[in-house]
Amino acid sequence: MSESLQLPDDGSCAFCAYLSGTRPYTILGRDDVTATLVTREQRGIAHLLVIPVRHVETILDLEDEESGGLMIAVREAARFIDRAEGRPGIAVWQNNGVPAGQSISHIHFHVAGTLPGGRTEWGDVPELSVDETDRLAKRLLGGFRS
Repeated sequence: MSESLQLPDDGSCAFCAYLSGTRPYTILGRDDVTATLVTREQRGIAHLLVIPVRHVETILDLEDEESGGLMIAVREAARFIDRAEGRPGIAVWQNNGVPAGQSISHIHFHVAGTLPGGRTEWGDVPELSVDETDRLAKRLLGGFRS
């Protein structure tokens, strides 16, 4: 656990609840070390979250195996987006501590295809239903553009 980072006071971990199945969420893929989720807050053309399966609060707390597994999963998420969406750019970002924008105390990497004209959306975005993110997951897994 980080000794200096100010972490969000977010109660029980939403990501752990998604992984345990106690809260519905679209999980695109999962192995023993990582999981890739389809976020309900789409900030790009296909926006995924890559997380460790073990509850880990920040990048400072990762074990070596998790670090390597996360980078491979981030690359695979980018490949899903590139194959299915054909975006001209893919953004990857990760925040540690409240001042850096971390909102959930479980490390997660954002991987998103760029919007028309470039960039990703940093402001408020509509929250999709799980049915909508399930449909997005099927499209990403199928690797075709719609």
